Amino acid sequence: MRKAQAKKLPLAPDPKFQDKLVTRFVNNLMWEGKKSGAYSIFYDALERVSKTTGEDGYEIWKKALANVTPGVEVKSRRIGGATFQIPSEVRADRKVSLSIKWLIKYSRDRNGRSMSEKLANEIIAASKGEGAAYKKKEDTHRMADANKAFAHFRI
Repeated sequence: MRKAQAKKLPLAPDPKFQDKLVTRFVNNLMWEGKKSGAYSIFYDALERVSKTTGEDGYEIWKKALANVTPGVEVKSRRIGGATFQIPSEVRADRKVSLSIKWLIKYSRDRNGRSMSEKLANEIIAASKGEGAAYKKKEDTHRMADANKAFAHFRI
């Protein structure tokens, strides 16, 4: 077992927007180490978003990410033979991680020709407060609210 917690490696900002969050998003989007392919998918998706909405694609993406970011989540905990869903606050780092993963996962599940098209559609939907990724956040919050009675079991 590890003695100390692993150090977080610093992320290099992306070439276009100089934003580390974009790099983090692209790292999650990437498959089989094809980072340049993931960058082209992401930038193409942002172009599609700006063409469709007539606004800055980067700003729409940031708004979509903020809309999908959860505040609370439920964790299973076994107490006296019963399993309870215990609501808990989400760490800042995990909030971003979850929102990125949900946006990408539900983009992949969408119908469309290319990944950039599917990602663009999901970003637009999430920025408006619609779409599967936004619904996932709402469901997570609803579940946490429903299990508020078990909050005193918090770890």
